[in-house]
Amino acid sequence: MWRRVRDWIAGLTVGIVLAGLLVSAGAGDELELFRVSPFSTQNLWLIKQARAIVETYFVNGSEDVTEDDLLYGAIRGMVAAYGDPYTRFVDPGEMKEEEIEMQGEYGGLGIYISQRDGQTVIVSPIEDTPADRVGLKPKDSIVKIGDEVIIGWDQNDVVSNLRGKPGTSVTIWVRREGEENLLRFDIVREKIKIKSVRFEMLPDKVGYLRIIQFNQRTVSEFRNALDSLVAQGASSLVLDLRNNPGGLLDVCVDVADMFLDNGVIVSTKGRFQQANEVLYATGGVKTDLPMAVLINEGSASASEIVAGALKDHDRAVIVGQQSFGKGSVQTLFTLPDESGIYVTIAKYYTPDGTVIDKTGLAPDIEVEGEFSREAGHEDDTQLHRAIEELTKTR
Repeated sequence: MWRRVRDWIAGLTVGIVLAGLLVSAGAGDELELFRVSPFSTQNLWLIKQARAIVETYFVNGSEDVTEDDLLYGAIRGMVAAYGDPYTRFVDPGEMKEEEIEMQGEYGGLGIYISQRDGQTVIVSPIEDTPADRVGLKPKDSIVKIGDEVIIGWDQNDVVSNLRGKPGTSVTIWVRREGEENLLRFDIVREKIKIKSVRFEMLPDKVGYLRIIQFNQRTVSEFRNALDSLVAQGASSLVLDLRNNPGGLLDVCVDVADMFLDNGVIVSTKGRFQQANEVLYATGGVKTDLPMAVLINEGSASASEIVAGALKDHDRAVIVGQQSFGKGSVQTLFTLPDESGIYVTIAKYYTPDGTVIDKTGLAPDIEVEGEFSREAGHEDDTQLHRAIEELTKTR
């Protein structure tokens, strides 16, 4: 009983001290604080009191917790309260890592992740990376990293635990649809170098183009690949967007524009005027060869934009499975200390007005199967069906 009374008295003392600090501040300071504060003075008082209580009573002390740790933790929590997995805060260090990733090279496992209903879901493993080689699949749900259960973790925390120095290893446990038990994967991290585009000439002069990710290198690599296949005498094209998690909006628009002479490629709609935008084809095409596009549950965001535009304009037949359904627009707002906030400002709409977000894009021809990296593509049923459809156009 004495211990509870003692703790109550100590807590009351902390509160009185904090109240005294606020009261002792000048009236001018209080007015200035109220003017710039994102919260009411009453809520600021709660935050200050909470910090004082933790710093006073936390068993390990607060020496290892910096002012930046507290600040970034508070901002991260505030942003997460909006409940959108794509609206997120990144600190300065994380900002630098993401800039490197968009340039096509970083250290880690080679997977793109998203969050749905508090779970960390693999959007897609990147081709020929450690995650891809051990057999991780789109829509696998990561449950544990090492011995830590990560359900409910912030996405940035998940990413920072998956990435690491090349040559080091990490164990992850995933839940996969159709499997009763969790699956364990021991993976050695590598320096991830993303080759954006691969291409080859298949039998019967079918030009095969695969976009692995839409990054800063994609447009030039894709244009060169397309020119090469046309020069070799391609009679039709297959654009493979399976397991492509997306990337940069302007890049995917440029790719779609190579095949569309006019019309809408994609539109965005949000709450404020600048978020409402319609992006059009610029006129002229690289080629008018018959075309098929492959998608699956690992095709997301920019992949869905390209496939949706080519589908709605009847420029290509879409073959495969329902896509992932990541159809929202994020804008990065950079803060003065070089941290940033990605904010979902709008949703994507295909030319016919189809909403991609959370539903995905339906193929014209649904074909079960898994993406195959084997030479010759002998077991790739989706690719074979796409080629079969192209032969009907000859």
